[in-house]
Amino acid sequence: MVNEPDTGLRVARPTLYVAEQENTALSGGLLSLLIVENTSGLYRCEALFGNWGNVHNRLDFLYFDRTLLEFGKAFQVKLDSATIFDGKIMGLEAHFPEGEAPTLAVLAEDRLQDLRMTRRTRTFVDVSDADVLTQIANEHGLSPQVNVTGPTHKILAQMNQSDLAFMRERVRAIDAEVWVEGKTLKAQARVRRNGGTLQMTYGNTLREFCVLADLAGQRTSVTVSGWDVASKADLKYEATAAILSGELNGDSSGVSILSSAFGVRKEALAHTVPLSSQEAQAAAEAFFRASARRFVVGRGVMETDSRLRVGTYVDLRGLGPLFNGKYYLSEVRHRFDGVKGIRTECIAERPGLGRAQ
Repeated sequence: MVNEPDTGLRVARPTLYVAEQENTALSGGLLSLLIVENTSGLYRCEALFGNWGNVHNRLDFLYFDRTLLEFGKAFQVKLDSATIFDGKIMGLEAHFPEGEAPTLAVLAEDRLQDLRMTRRTRTFVDVSDADVLTQIANEHGLSPQVNVTGPTHKILAQMNQSDLAFMRERVRAIDAEVWVEGKTLKAQARVRRNGGTLQMTYGNTLREFCVLADLAGQRTSVTVSGWDVASKADLKYEATAAILSGELNGDSSGVSILSSAFGVRKEALAHTVPLSSQEAQAAAEAFFRASARRFVVGRGVMETDSRLRVGTYVDLRGLGPLFNGKYYLSEVRHRFDGVKGIRTECIAERPGLGRAQ
């Protein structure tokens, strides 16, 4: 189902909350804002404020007393009633420009910063990736909502890695993505992470767009080899274009275009060490899908909508027969300043090119 975008009046300025309390003075004093989301998780926010004004009937710094803007405090950004960032203050950056009033930047990150700051060396025995993700979530007081499939591993090693780096490594290996919403750790296979679909048209809600279809990263097949210790036998699995069939929506895949234009281009992964046929299959298919999905990559500026989040599909119109169609948002940047107001910059990708008419 396609949700038509609201073409009426739009909110021009976000609302800020500190320690879960709305602060209208802080919202009104916002000079610029950047919120960055991507498929690796750990969303971040940079908010810039004027830091000079009337304090107790005299001119002074507004926020250096740390009563309002303090390390570790909850920091939220909302658009209408929808939360577009929810995290904690990690840094305060003061600016003292020549000939201008001082400013203060608040740097905030979501709850995945807890995982980034925890580094370990350990092993997991006879576990699935879902088991590992659930354990890490519980260790950090997060509620796990894990919906991934994959092999059971005889052993997994976390070697001097942060919990976040290790978790990112595991979800990439099974074609999944991880993120946090509030106090819930979510991990889901890419094909099942569906944030809905928004239709946007160039010249209207899609302000500008640049899109590239590039065969350089495409392969007609990906092979993973290894050794099955239990059965003492070679392992080999080849992923091909057959696994893309459900994602093309009638488009021509980069894989098929590569094969027609240049012939067979195979890839053999040497950095994986699968110990079972299931591990070999998961590694080959994850790599093949990741590269195939980036055949067509677009970068655009859109009218801000709180539903524009990583995992959402945008159905873009007005781009001609080759580039019209559904794109997956892999990175979203909400920006605000006093010159251009609020807008959203996105990176969108898809595995296929529309058919010429």
